[in-house]
Amino acid sequence: MIPYGKQSISQDDIDAVVDVLKSDWLTQGPKVPEFESAISNYCGAQHACATNSATSALHIACLALGVAKNDSVWTSPISFVASANCALYCGATIDFVDIDLETGNMSVNALESKLKAAKENNCLPKVVIPVHLAGQSCNMQAIHLLADKYDFKIIEDASHAIGAKYLGKPVGCCEFSDITVFSFHPVKIITSAEGGMAVTNCAKLYKKMQRLRSHGITNHPDEITEPSHGPWYYQQLELGFNYRMSDIQAALGLSQLKQLNNFVKVRNEIAKTYDHAFADSDILHLTQSDDCYSSYHLYVVRLTQCDIAKHKSVITSMREQGIMAHLHYVPIHLQPYYQTLGFSKGDFPNAETYYKQAVTIPLYPAMIADKQQFVINTLIGLV
Repeated sequence: MIPYGKQSISQDDIDAVVDVLKSDWLTQGPKVPEFESAISNYCGAQHACATNSATSALHIACLALGVAKNDSVWTSPISFVASANCALYCGATIDFVDIDLETGNMSVNALESKLKAAKENNCLPKVVIPVHLAGQSCNMQAIHLLADKYDFKIIEDASHAIGAKYLGKPVGCCEFSDITVFSFHPVKIITSAEGGMAVTNCAKLYKKMQRLRSHGITNHPDEITEPSHGPWYYQQLELGFNYRMSDIQAALGLSQLKQLNNFVKVRNEIAKTYDHAFADSDILHLTQSDDCYSSYHLYVVRLTQCDIAKHKSVITSMREQGIMAHLHYVPIHLQPYYQTLGFSKGDFPNAETYYKQAVTIPLYPAMIADKQQFVINTLIGLV
């Protein structure tokens, strides 16, 4: 089976992990802060807080921004459920902003319209979480202008987008957001097996996230409430979580980071081959903005001429022929749990149209030309 995504693990990666296994530190050692520093330097951000998953990073990002009961958080309906769940973990309510059907990303026009209506009804969001679908940044400059006008905070869900650029700068520099979150799941651009990272330019948010990922505990002299009892002393200042990344994971992430630019370059080359192959067909790919350099975590096509039955048949047939075609994602508002919260079919029509058309086809750095051509020929033949 040709997978839709696959990690690329080198001997250097293996050696880096083995070195940690032979060291005195397996969990909270020197590799975690080294990885954090490397990510913040790569992105051009001031601070980075490593976690055991992007889901954890989204959760503590919301908490650091003060998301709580009676607050509202908005995100995209076309994402993994973690992009919305993080608000619910904080006791807040969640809502969605429909997508731009051409890019799959949050529609700035839909966001602006929804904000105008929310202001009239005195129910503006506290935080908006744009999702960089498939590795392409949302229009963050426009979203940031709306944040200034309507007074909300921004968390970029860049789980798909490490290595991507927006307006010539790395995604994660946080020029247009308060916090950016990355994922290092195995099918992402680089992996730490499991893991995530929250980057920010705000020292206060960084310190808050550091505590929250580790039980709300600190031993920092500037944070504890009384003189230290000794070198062993620590205090729990708030209710936190065990969201820490291990040194084993960080070592793998550090090694993978050295290959990031090349991984993204190869992904773009594979994507261009797909673009060219489908140029004269009814198979449309997600539009790429001139402002963006995508990391191409996914390659998503839209079958605009297929009905629901044909759409399903194409994905099923590709799998039967050894190609792991997939669909990212089932709109969050259509999930049974979210329907119990009051969402229903028809709420976000572009997201629902996207779901009826989208197919994710294989893209990963080690994909050889023959396999890509087989994917191309198979999909064209089915459509």
